[in-house]
Amino acid sequence: MGEACVRAGNVKPGFWDNLIPPKGGLFGEQLAGWTPGPAARSGLGCRILADQMIEVAPSIALAADVYVPKAPGRYPAVVAFAAYSKELQAAGAPTGNNETGSPPVFTDRGYAHILVARRGMGRSTGADGVYLNDTDVEDHAKVIRWAAAQPWCDGQVVLFGTSYYGMTQPQVARLRPAALKAFFAIEMCTDFFRHIAMFGGAPQPDFFATWMGSNFTPFQLKLHVPPLLRAMASHITNSPLKRLWWPQLKKRMARIMKGFQGETPTAATRELFAALMLDGKTRASSALPGGPSGALGEIDVPFVVVQNPGYLNLHQFGAYDLFENAGTPADRKWLIIGSPAYELPAYHWQLEALAFFDHVLYGADNGYASQARVRYWRQGAGTYASAADWPPPQSAPLRIYLTSNGADPDTHRLTPDLPADGLNRWAAVPPGATLAAGFDAVANQSLAFELPIEEEMELTGPVTVSLAFSSNEIDSHVVARTGVVSADGRYTILSMGMIRPACRRIDEARSTATEIAIDVDTPEPLVRDVPVTLLFSLTPQPVVLRPGERFRLDIASRTDLLRSDVSRGYAQFDMQVPPYFSRNTIHYGKDSFIEMRRLARWPTAA
Repeated sequence: MGEACVRAGNVKPGFWDNLIPPKGGLFGEQLAGWTPGPAARSGLGCRILADQMIEVAPSIALAADVYVPKAPGRYPAVVAFAAYSKELQAAGAPTGNNETGSPPVFTDRGYAHILVARRGMGRSTGADGVYLNDTDVEDHAKVIRWAAAQPWCDGQVVLFGTSYYGMTQPQVARLRPAALKAFFAIEMCTDFFRHIAMFGGAPQPDFFATWMGSNFTPFQLKLHVPPLLRAMASHITNSPLKRLWWPQLKKRMARIMKGFQGETPTAATRELFAALMLDGKTRASSALPGGPSGALGEIDVPFVVVQNPGYLNLHQFGAYDLFENAGTPADRKWLIIGSPAYELPAYHWQLEALAFFDHVLYGADNGYASQARVRYWRQGAGTYASAADWPPPQSAPLRIYLTSNGADPDTHRLTPDLPADGLNRWAAVPPGATLAAGFDAVANQSLAFELPIEEEMELTGPVTVSLAFSSNEIDSHVVARTGVVSADGRYTILSMGMIRPACRRIDEARSTATEIAIDVDTPEPLVRDVPVTLLFSLTPQPVVLRPGERFRLDIASRTDLLRSDVSRGYAQFDMQVPPYFSRNTIHYGKDSFIEMRRLARWPTAA
C-alpha cells in the first residue's frame, strides 16, 4: 500500500467548529452486569476536526470527522466506517444510521473518535458500489493505517459500532492491518446472503425499502450539517429531556419506519433493490457480497461481540458465528447477549467498550480480564449470568414435543413425552389477500401450543424447531415464535425463526452451534400432502420460567401475525410471505418438537 493512499487532507478547523463543544450521550444499556474499575483516563473534553480527507486511491478521498480530546497529545483511535452519512452522528438525532456511539464519550476517556463515510456518500468522492464490497474493506484498512499515522494518534487503532458499523469490523479484521489492536461489534451479521437478503429463504422487501428510503436518498447524499449546529443539537437530544421525548417517539416508530418507504432512494439504490428482490435468489445471483462467514479463522485480534435478541429477523446469528469461528484465542474474545431493547440513537454499550479498550490498549487493571467469556441477560430474572462458552457447557439439551389438544383453533399442548400420532392444520394466506368476511372464523391462520410451568427453570442456548410438515401447495412459509404467558395473562415474546419449506435442505458447511443454515440455492418443491421434515433455528433468548407461567409456541405462515411492536423493544421487519393460499399441516410424532437447552430440572419423560 503506497503512502499516497493514506495522506491526510489536513483540513483545519473553522472558527465556528469548536465554539460549542458537543454534548455526549450514554443512553441504553452500557454494561453487562458488572462495574469496571477506574478509567485509564478521563475528563479530557472534545473538539472536532471536520471533513478530514483520506486519500484511498488516485483522485478519490473519503471524508472523515475526527473528534479528539481537547488536551493535546497522542491517543488511540476508535474508527467507525460505514456507507452512511456522518453528518448527524454527534448530534444525537434518533436516526436509524446513528450507530457510531457518541464522540464526546470516547474523547473524554482519552480516545480519538473517527467517523468515516464510504465512497460516494456525502463529501467522500468516488463512485459508490454495492454495500459491504471488497473495495470498501480495502478502504477501511487504509483508513486504519491513516489514523495510526496522524499526530494526534499513538499508533493504536480499535473499531466500534452497531449494525453496518459492526458488520464492517470482521471484514477488515481479516486483513490484519498492523495498527488494528481490537474491535467491539454490536448487532452484526457475518453471512450477508442468509442473514440479510434471504432470511429464512425469502427476500426482505420491508427491510430494504425502509432502510434505503431512510438512508440513501439524494437528500442524504448531499446533507451537510456544520459542526456548530451538530453541537447545538446534541445539547438538546442528549439532555435529560430525552426521557420525555424518546418514549413518545418510540410509540410511533412503526409508523415512522413505514413513512421511510415513501421516500425515493437514488436511482442506483433502486436498481440494487430490484436486483435483490427479483434476481438475488441464490448466492451466485445475489448482488450483496458473501461476507466474512467461512473465513473468520483469519481474524486474530481481541474482540467483543454483542447480540441484541430483540432483532428477530435482522442482526441475528452473526454474533454467534463470529464468536465460535474467529481465529482469535479463546481467552481474547467475549460474547455478550444483552436485553431486548430498541434505542435510537445507538448509544448503548459505550462504557463496556471503553473498559475493554482500556484493558487491551492501556493495560488497565479494571476487571475486564476476569470477565467470563460469555455473559447473557436472563429474561424474566432481570439479571446477567455468565458461562465459559456458548452454548453454556453446563446446559443440557431439552426436547419438548408438540401434540394436539383437539380442533385446529384450540390451544394445543407441549409435552416431554413422545405423543401419539395426529395432526392439526392452519391456513396460509398471502399478506394483503382479499378474503371473504368472517374467513378467520372458519380457517385459523395459526396454531398455538402451551406448557404450564410447575417449577422454576432456566432455558438458554440455541433454539431449534423440527416439524413434520405437509401442504397442499408446492411451497409455503413457516414462522415459529416462542414466548411466555404470565400468571395474569400478559404475553412476552422470546424468540422467532422461519423457513421456506421448499428450501429445507441444510447447509452443513455454513451451520454453527447456534444456527442451522439453510441451502436456498436448491429448492425442492413440496409434493401435495406428503410430509417432509423442516428443521430450523429460532433466535436465542435466555429466560427464567417460574411456576404459574406458561411457555408458548406459536406457528403461522406470516410474520405480521406473530409480530412484536418496536415499542416493546423488539424490531421485526414483515416479509411478503407466504406466496400461495394453502392448507398447512403439522403431523405429530417424533419429528415435531422444539429443542432448547436447560440449566434447571425439567419434568422427565415417563
